[in-house]
This record gives sequence, C-alpha cells and structure tokens, in this order.
Amino acid sequence: MTRRWSSERGAATVFALAVVALLVLVAVACGVAVAVFAGHRRAEAAADLAALAGAQALQGGADPCGSAQRMAVDNGAALDSCAVDGPDVVVTVHITLDALGRVLRSATPRLPARARAGPVG
Repeated sequence: MTRRWSSERGAATVFALAVVALLVLVAVACGVAVAVFAGHRRAEAAADLAALAGAQALQGGADPCGSAQRMAVDNGAALDSCAVDGPDVVVTVHITLDALGRVLRSATPRLPARARAGPVG
C-alpha cells in the first residue's frame, strides 16, 4: 500500500492549484461583467442628462446640441449624435472603458446609449 500512496504524492497540491486558478478566473470574469454593467449604466445616465440639457436649451431658445455636448462631456461621455425632433432632443453618446481594454489587452470597449427628452404632453 505504501507504493500506491507514494505514486499519488502531490496530487492534492495539483488539485488545489487547479481550484485556485478556477476561482481566480471566475473572479476576473465577474469583475469584467460588473465593469461593463456599470459602464453601460454610466453611459445611459450621461445620455439622459445630455438629452435633458438639450431639451431645456431648446425651450429657452439656446443651442440644444451645444448644451447636450457640454453635459455629455461633463459626465464622462462623448456625444455621437444630436438631433432636434420637433420639441424633443434625441442624443446618442458613448463611453469607453480604457482600463478594461488594457486589462484584457484587447480593443477598448465602447458602450453606447441613446436618450430622448422634451416637454411633457
């Protein structure tokens, strides 16, 4: 019996390392998912605020797209498009997750969002 056990010596160490590697992989995957989810929410918030700023400027007779641009930049997003549709302002923005792109050593993820704002009714 001693022979059998000696041939399996170190097997628990290999198994433990495999489990630790799997746990690290799951943790990294969860971190990436959380970063993408949070980034998308940030993009949606920036789009909403930019559309509201544009609609307010339109109601006041100012440049709606200029106001939307400033609000998008203030919220860490880039304005892709801005259009006046009757009394509404429609904007599309995006944010980039530069840190995630560096960690994954891939193209920088770009998360778009769209919003519409105008008077009630």
